[in-house]
Amino acid sequence: MNAPTGRRIRVAVVFGGRSSEHAISCVTAGSVLQALDRGTYDVVPVGITTDGRWVLEADDPERLRITGPGELPAVDGERPRFDSATLDEIDVVFPLLHGPWGEDGTIQGLFEMTDVRYVGSGVLASAVCMDKAFMKVALQAAGLPVTAGITITAHEWAEQMDTVRSRCDELGYPLFVKPARGGSSIGIAKAHGPDELAAAIDGALVHDPKVLVEVSAEGAREIECGVLESLDGELETSVPAEIRITGDHEFYDFEAKYLPEEATELDVPALLDEETTRRMQDLAAAAFRAAGCEGLARVDFFLMPDGSLVINELNTMPGFTPLSMFPQMWAATGVDYPGLVDRLLQLALRRPTGLR
Repeated sequence: MNAPTGRRIRVAVVFGGRSSEHAISCVTAGSVLQALDRGTYDVVPVGITTDGRWVLEADDPERLRITGPGELPAVDGERPRFDSATLDEIDVVFPLLHGPWGEDGTIQGLFEMTDVRYVGSGVLASAVCMDKAFMKVALQAAGLPVTAGITITAHEWAEQMDTVRSRCDELGYPLFVKPARGGSSIGIAKAHGPDELAAAIDGALVHDPKVLVEVSAEGAREIECGVLESLDGELETSVPAEIRITGDHEFYDFEAKYLPEEATELDVPALLDEETTRRMQDLAAAAFRAAGCEGLARVDFFLMPDGSLVINELNTMPGFTPLSMFPQMWAATGVDYPGLVDRLLQLALRRPTGLR
């Protein structure tokens, strides 16, 4: 699909949502709103409140910023309502929702049913990559290396606590405990021993009734790689980037990711030899294909002390905040932020609706 004749392309930027990542979605939307070329695009900001109401938001990127601890942006529920029937007046949607009810295939299903083009992966890939347990199954089936771990449910924890503890003990400590369908490091805790396990699981269950317990990749380097489709359908991979945690943060938690403090140091590109870089880029593209992703993805790796690579996560809608790695990696690769946003919208416009 090309630009509509005689008018600008009408793009709905959808953000907020019902998940615990509501504020991060707002921050991401602020960055995208600021980058969109208003000479090319007629922008319609659409906010989803934490209770699921759709509103026509203000086109005000400055309001959608984190200004300090406890000062997180949110969708303004007092704004005029957005009628989802109005979607037929939209040429393309840029869904900037993170977590459940947005990044997990739910809103993608709505767009598919209404024949609305949108940025990013479809229903299945979004759902699989959101649920880290099923993501591991898909990647393992393709022969790709993933972090060892187990999945437990709230029911299992309540009814079979001793069995769950034994299974976790068999993995060996330290362990990372995380919501299976979360992001932005919300609800993640590191259990250094059995005495810390219960609190970590209870904390993760606050965010998701399904929890992933994984072996900690001790001594590993945390490195990410971006994947982006080209307009001719080929896959491109970015230069990898490394995250190094500083200060009092033991791992890449929410504060280290998003609050304006010197909690991390980023190497973009990562200091890697050519062979490791090539292996990582090849694995990132293979993971993208194995999960059936479209448009974009960020693949997170552990580079183990022995030089092996393990895939930690695959994100179908990575953050676009000023501190986010995905746009930084592509900028270092030669695609600046406005160009990245435009590429994703053009990909979505060219993609057919219906089964593909």
